[in-house]
Amino acid sequence: MDLITTLFYYSNLFQSSVVPTYKRSIYNKIGFTHKLIGLKGAKGVGKTTLLQQYLQSLDMDVSEKVYISMDNPLIGSTRLLSVAEEFQKRGIKVLVVDEIHYQKDFEQDLKTIYDFFDIQVVFSGSSAIALSNADLSRRALVYSVPILSFREFLELKLNIELKSISYEQLLSSHTQEAFNVISQIKPLKYFDNYLNFGVYPFFLEGGEQEYVMKLTAAVNKTVESDLLQLFKIDPQNISLLKKLLVVLCQNPPGEMNITSLAKEMGLNVKTLYNYIIALEKGKLIHLLYYNKKGNALFQKPDKVLLDNSSLFKILCLSSNKGSMRESFFLSMLYEHAIVYAKKGDYTVDGKNRFEIGGKGKSFKQIKDIENSYLALDDIEVGEGDKIPLWLFGFLY
Repeated sequence: MDLITTLFYYSNLFQSSVVPTYKRSIYNKIGFTHKLIGLKGAKGVGKTTLLQQYLQSLDMDVSEKVYISMDNPLIGSTRLLSVAEEFQKRGIKVLVVDEIHYQKDFEQDLKTIYDFFDIQVVFSGSSAIALSNADLSRRALVYSVPILSFREFLELKLNIELKSISYEQLLSSHTQEAFNVISQIKPLKYFDNYLNFGVYPFFLEGGEQEYVMKLTAAVNKTVESDLLQLFKIDPQNISLLKKLLVVLCQNPPGEMNITSLAKEMGLNVKTLYNYIIALEKGKLIHLLYYNKKGNALFQKPDKVLLDNSSLFKILCLSSNKGSMRESFFLSMLYEHAIVYAKKGDYTVDGKNRFEIGGKGKSFKQIKDIENSYLALDDIEVGEGDKIPLWLFGFLY
């Protein structure tokens, strides 16, 4: 068989496989009528499932819609443009391209396909991809696919429906919103399990041991493949990237001496900064700044946290509860602008100040600050400016 015939064969296998019926909240936000759509996100968050669900939703013959993955060894050095040209000749209407970052300089191919072919392209790639081509960024709608929210985890685990709440509802009527949830389930019964073993959809595929193994594989592939290609990292330094992740996990948030860390890692400071930025772009860490200087090439972050709570399970010898809480908080507010705060923990959207902690946390640090709130763990229902931490998991 020639390449195109073989790709058709694999595409048909992909489209005929069983598709999860559960659709994540991000699915309904995607403008699937647009001609060029991108999905980016961390390994394991479910991008391929979203692509599969979209293909099966299309009321057209299977020969008119095709799925390919650019990490397929059969594609090798064949350009996406060449593949799309052959599919165009065969009457393809929709081309779904997974793992697009495996092709270097894919942006020009996408632009050419958009401008000259009558094909809709839906592509997915690493969270680290960026559409630097200005013409392409104007043509494409690109969506970030987040980790599972606590609400989505509960829906999948318990096979129930739970309503999401808006950020405004969270601040103004969190007590009522919490009661609405508690009337159906006991959220604190499941919250720790979610933090440790429920952030990625593959929690459904086995027990805790399988979850840890799959997450470890996802992190390894992100470092060894995605970041290696996208940031032109020397393959000999892969082990250093992994070591850096472990060191960042073990260091208390905010206690990072860049010069000492560079010496410990055997890297110059510039290279260390590049690696830290790569880990952030790969959705493995959060970098927080009090006053981010937009034109600064290298700026020491004021706080570094792992991207989500489950990563603590595989990268730290012992998990810091406070750091896990903050990682959860940041992940659930991924659509908002968040900066590090000198009083309290974080400022959200330049307006609201938050302090995160256990149920005994007081307003001492933020008592004189307007629009300030406590996000507290280990409480089912809050009152006034005290909001249950778990309820932030219902924002999407």
